[in-house]
Amino acid sequence: MNRRDFVRSLGLGGAAAMGVRRPLWAAARESHRYGPLIDDDFRLVVLHTNDTHSRMDPFPMDGGPFAGLGGAARRATLIRRVREANEHVLLLDSGDIFQGTPYFNFFAGEIEFRAMTAMGYDVATLGNHDFDNGVDGLVAMLPEAGFQFVSANYDVSASALAGHVRPHTVREFDGVKVGIFGLGIDFERLVLASLHEGVRYTDPFEAARTACRELREQGCSLVICLSHLGYVYADPARPSDRTLAEAVPEIDLILGGHTHTFLDEAVVFGRGGAGSRGRTGFTVVNQVGWGGMRLGRVDVTFDRGRQACQWAAAGYDIDERLDG
Repeated sequence: MNRRDFVRSLGLGGAAAMGVRRPLWAAARESHRYGPLIDDDFRLVVLHTNDTHSRMDPFPMDGGPFAGLGGAARRATLIRRVREANEHVLLLDSGDIFQGTPYFNFFAGEIEFRAMTAMGYDVATLGNHDFDNGVDGLVAMLPEAGFQFVSANYDVSASALAGHVRPHTVREFDGVKVGIFGLGIDFERLVLASLHEGVRYTDPFEAARTACRELREQGCSLVICLSHLGYVYADPARPSDRTLAEAVPEIDLILGGHTHTFLDEAVVFGRGGAGSRGRTGFTVVNQVGWGGMRLGRVDVTFDRGRQACQWAAAGYDIDERLDG
C-alpha cells in the first residue's frame, strides 16, 4: 500500500494542509482500516522514537532549523490520542535517551525515565550515550523506568546491569505474540571502557540470528529489532540497519537510531511473497531523526491465522499543533 492510500484510509481529509509526508494523525479519528481485509483481521500500531537526547522541552525559538519542534508534553498528548483511537499499541525506543540538555546534567536521567514511564513506553534498547554516567549511573536510574530494556549483543552478565537488561522480550496482543530485541553499537571510540565496565559488545548479526530463532520458537508472529547501530555508513563492512536487514532477513521491523537519520519513507527489503523473508515477506527499516521531533508509526495487519500480512508506515511531526 502506498502512502497516499494509507493516509486516505485513515480518514485524513485535511492532511495535505498539515503535510501528508509526515501527517499529524492526531487530527484524525481512525474509523477506517487499510488494505484488503478479512472478517477477523487484527491490526497492531507500533510507535517508536530514537535519540531523544534528554530533549524535554521544544527546541528554542532561536531561528535555528529545529526552532519550536519537539517537546515531551506534546509527544505524550499525541501518544494518548493514538491510543484512544487504536486498541493495540506498542511504544518503543531505540536508545540514546540520555545526554543533550541540562535536564541530564542536573538529574542524571531521572526526568527522562519518569517522562517515558508516564507516556507508557513498553520496551527500549541502550544507546552509547545511555552509558555517559557509567553503568552504575544507569543502574541507579532504572527504578524510574517502568519499561523493559533489551539488548541482545551487549553481554551484561559481568556488570551491574545483570538482571536489568534482557536479550529480548515478548508482548502479546489478543493472541498475537510480538518479539522485541535490541542491538547496540560497538563501544570502541564512542564509550570509555570505564563507563561500560563489565558490559561486552558482541557481534550484532549473530546476536540477531539467535534472538530471531528464539523468538520464533516462542511463537512470535512479528519480530522487531530496536537497533542503535546506525542507518548506513560509507564502510559497507560496518554493521548498520541496512546491512542488518540484508544479513538477517528473519527480522520483520528494524527501528533504528544513532545516526539521527530522518527517513521520510520507511525502507523495505525483500518485497517477495510471504515466506521469502522470515514470516512476513518483508523487512521494514525506519528511523525518526533525533530530539523527539518526530514520532514514527508502523501499522501491521495480521490474517485470521495471526500471521503478519501487510504493513504501512508514516510519521508524526511534533510541533505546536499539539499544544493545548
